[in-house]
Amino acid sequence: MSYQQRAVYVMNLFLEEYSVKELTGYAAQAYGPEKFRAEQVVPVRKVDGNTYALELWHGPTCAFKDLALQMLPHLLSGALDKTEETRDACILVATSGDTGKGALEGFRDVPRTRILVFYPKDGVAAMQELQMRTQEGANVGVCAVEGNFDDAQTGVKRMFSDPGLAAKLGERGYFFSSANSINWGRVLPQIVYYVSAYCDLVKAGEIVNGDPVNVCVPTGNFGNILAAYYAKQMGVPLGRLICASNRNDVLTDFLTTGTYDRDRPFHTTISPSMDILISSNLERLLFSLTGSDDAQVAGYMAQLRETGRYTVSEAVKSRIDRNFAAGSCDDGRTLEEIGRVWREKGYLLDPHTAVAFRVLEDYRTATGDETPALVASTASPFKFCDSVLTALGVTEQASGTDILDQLAQVTGEPVPPPLAALKDKPIRFSQTSDRDHLADRVLEFLG
Repeated sequence: MSYQQRAVYVMNLFLEEYSVKELTGYAAQAYGPEKFRAEQVVPVRKVDGNTYALELWHGPTCAFKDLALQMLPHLLSGALDKTEETRDACILVATSGDTGKGALEGFRDVPRTRILVFYPKDGVAAMQELQMRTQEGANVGVCAVEGNFDDAQTGVKRMFSDPGLAAKLGERGYFFSSANSINWGRVLPQIVYYVSAYCDLVKAGEIVNGDPVNVCVPTGNFGNILAAYYAKQMGVPLGRLICASNRNDVLTDFLTTGTYDRDRPFHTTISPSMDILISSNLERLLFSLTGSDDAQVAGYMAQLRETGRYTVSEAVKSRIDRNFAAGSCDDGRTLEEIGRVWREKGYLLDPHTAVAFRVLEDYRTATGDETPALVASTASPFKFCDSVLTALGVTEQASGTDILDQLAQVTGEPVPPPLAALKDKPIRFSQTSDRDHLADRVLEFLG
């Protein structure tokens, strides 16, 4: 099957109210050649004898979020029609980097939608910020938030649960929806690429159907690795799911000890999309591991709100141990890994993917487990030129978008067209807000 056919096959298992014809049309639009530069959509690149990079960044924003956010607008538009909803959707997004641009590009000029993205001021990479601030489209808005990603995410979640704000939106003909991974329409399309990658490894003769494959995912909000867990539950022969954290290692500690404790310093790192201390999708994993015990999961979430921590039961911890491994990697080791893999393998990593490569090697050293492994390569290295050039030993770096050409000259790798196009785009958005006044920004945006 093509990637588009695999997407229809997998999503049709869940979306009973959508016809195969509808999903086929959505997949053709979401994953067609005008959106994704790679014919396979998500190529699997062999890096060495038993390590493969699942390249998730060949879409319009050069990050893995494109795989979900090119599909989600079609699913949402279809749902509005199917439910005979008379109001339009106001999409709110909190982003630690890539979700914002992916959502803006996915929903750009989509009928019956408006989208407003909040990102942490000084908390995303320069290229990520430039992508958002130059976004085209008549229905889009962007606002920086004073604070970190958790401040932005908490502010957005608060608006979703504000009945007074919902009433004001209703008067204007809108209701809130989300393009963050708290929306199931974000997680579902991500399952597809783990299914597809396994199929491609079998098709290429790298493994025999039924052989186990480990997966290592750089993880912040837990949605990407959760999709791998769901693929495993559906029958894909995935082995260990290795959660790779940067210095913000709350998930590593949780998966290792069974205690989630958000009361720790927040670190701004060179892998900003993972700079998160409150991982929204972990609640979904707990729901699965408790056997869909609403009360137990609600209890954990209440403890997190009230005390900043919770500890799961021994039964849940044993299920975590059967499926997951975890490790973390600070900025220094991340830079070392980018340089090492480039020198030894000729493969260029962005700082998030480098965290995963390093954690995978740590896991193999500690366990001796040499099972073939897929590493989720989540972003183009050209989105983080400064860090990548530093890792390659380049100290004098070009400014602005000229740094794209500099990295291309140093490595011989081509600049992705969507990033090259940023050179000529004007800045459209420059608004900043504190987290307590995000609702005001929403009402101003809707007019």
